[in-house]
Amino acid sequence: MLDWNDLRSFLELARRGKLTMAGKRLNVEPTTVGRHINRLETELEVHLFDRSPKGYSLNDEGYKLLPYAENIETKINSIYQSISGTDTVLTGTVRMAVPEGLGIGVISKYIKDFKEQHPAIELELVADTRSRSLSKREADIAITLARPSTGRLIAWKLGEYRLALYASQEYLNNNSKIKSVKDLTQHSFISYIDDLIEFPQLKYMQDLLHEVNIVFRSSSLQAQYQAVIDGIGLALLHGFVAADDKKLQVILSKKIFATREYWMVVHEDLYKLARVQAVSRFFTDVIKKEQDRLMRIA
Repeated sequence: MLDWNDLRSFLELARRGKLTMAGKRLNVEPTTVGRHINRLETELEVHLFDRSPKGYSLNDEGYKLLPYAENIETKINSIYQSISGTDTVLTGTVRMAVPEGLGIGVISKYIKDFKEQHPAIELELVADTRSRSLSKREADIAITLARPSTGRLIAWKLGEYRLALYASQEYLNNNSKIKSVKDLTQHSFISYIDDLIEFPQLKYMQDLLHEVNIVFRSSSLQAQYQAVIDGIGLALLHGFVAADDKKLQVILSKKIFATREYWMVVHEDLYKLARVQAVSRFFTDVIKKEQDRLMRIA
């Protein structure tokens, strides 16, 4: 008979990849996680992980077990929530993955408000340009730039935002004037590193401008923003990040801009958990509240 503790250790090790991280998540010693995995593999008479100096990764047999273990986890969570009310007190950890610009410009400014409403929820905010897999539990909630087309996911549109071309006053003072799109060929640009972009919606430079001289690339929006402030070149920036900065000026605003979307995405296994609903509902309201600012470029 399979033991739920063994399956819990299996799920956490599959998600974390290391005994120490899985043990920390489960609040047990790493050796305990290891014993659970060995016992589960003995019970099933298969190996579930490939071991390496880098950690543990699921093999083919492990991937076969994963959906069954996740279904059991969902049913047990539902029992706790429905019968004991454990989850309805809004405790526990929720990890939310968001694009870097939104994380810096909007979400981070509401963390204090969220904690005042839900002090017992430990919110983990992952804000970068990587996409996160909800099915692999790399995050519980994700704000993405498009509706997902596959997977057991529940998604809803949060709103839209705009980007525009910005330059520092210092840069404009030291370089030739920009009166038309053709003039941009004489100027320096800042952009993302193309092969590190996991969100195709971030490739707006290719959509709007062609044959420009890119002198600096970074996977970090914050680094790009600082480079514009320092006068290194022009960049397409989120209006809600750059519009209020008096050191920056929007360029050709009626000709060069982009509009993108934000979507809230939750795995259907987690959607009904009270703590997950509390986080998703709170930040859905935040994006609606901030919609006017998200669309500003000047």
